[in-house]
Amino acid sequence: MKIFITARIPDEILKRLSKYELNYHDSEIPLTKEEIIEGVKDAEVLLCPLSDKIDREVLEAGGNLKLVANYGAGYDNIDTASAKEMGIFVTNAPAPSSAVSTAELTFGLMLAISRRIVEGERLSREDKFLGWRPTYMLGHELRGKTLGIFGLGNIGSNLAKRALAFEMNVIYHSRNRKEEMEKLGVKYVDSLDELLEKSDFVSLHSAFKPELKHMISTNEFKKMKKSAYLINAARGPLVEEKELIKALNEGEIAGCALDVYEFEPKISEELKQAKNILLAPHLGNATFEARLEMGNAAADNIEDYVAGKEPRNNVAK
Repeated sequence: MKIFITARIPDEILKRLSKYELNYHDSEIPLTKEEIIEGVKDAEVLLCPLSDKIDREVLEAGGNLKLVANYGAGYDNIDTASAKEMGIFVTNAPAPSSAVSTAELTFGLMLAISRRIVEGERLSREDKFLGWRPTYMLGHELRGKTLGIFGLGNIGSNLAKRALAFEMNVIYHSRNRKEEMEKLGVKYVDSLDELLEKSDFVSLHSAFKPELKHMISTNEFKKMKKSAYLINAARGPLVEEKELIKALNEGEIAGCALDVYEFEPKISEELKQAKNILLAPHLGNATFEARLEMGNAAADNIEDYVAGKEPRNNVAK
């Protein structure tokens, strides 16, 4: 059986898969669509990161393709409808550490944007630190501020627990009520509008669905406090980028910290130059622990397929 692996993976996972015939792209430089099409032609399994677009054209190029194993919990990069139609399994790779890692990164973004850490680091390197002064580089404490979480799944719940430890007030809006979190002091609000109006920090943690594209746009920025910060470590298209740039530059909100982008991996110059914005290169679950768990989950899916079973994380149903 031949596996086409489109990106560098941890050595432990590569060793686990070495018993199969591998076409391995040992690089962090993404393959072009044309290169993926060429590589998938004689592969039975495609192992790819969520940054690879696996559309119908790619799937049709794989004449012997039976499984697309995504290296990540998300799978909106794959045309699952076409895969199901063609009898191709599609699997994701959920990992408990991924939720912890992404929640920690989100909290780091909150601290960094509210305490101006990145700005201060840059000034220090540029020898512009002239000494302590009472009004120099003032930021805001998190204690006593309200964090509004949209989407209280595993990541949102992990973030809420960390925020409570910092003595923040935590509110949330989600499809389903989370009684176990409410017992800890997290409060449910009835709508996104209410969450936006009450929050000092708005953090998005919803999986992407077409109906949620641009859920944060012109009207939503107007509902937020002018002193509020937006944090997005979920999916870039949840936020309409051009309206975010406008909101930042016109002072509709105080600032924004992003780990994901509408046109990822492209980051526009206008976004880079916007006021009070912090940018990170999709580091949410970029920890050794999370990526190893993901890799083992992907390998589990492949081994299920080889054993003649439906892969445990099949999402093309």
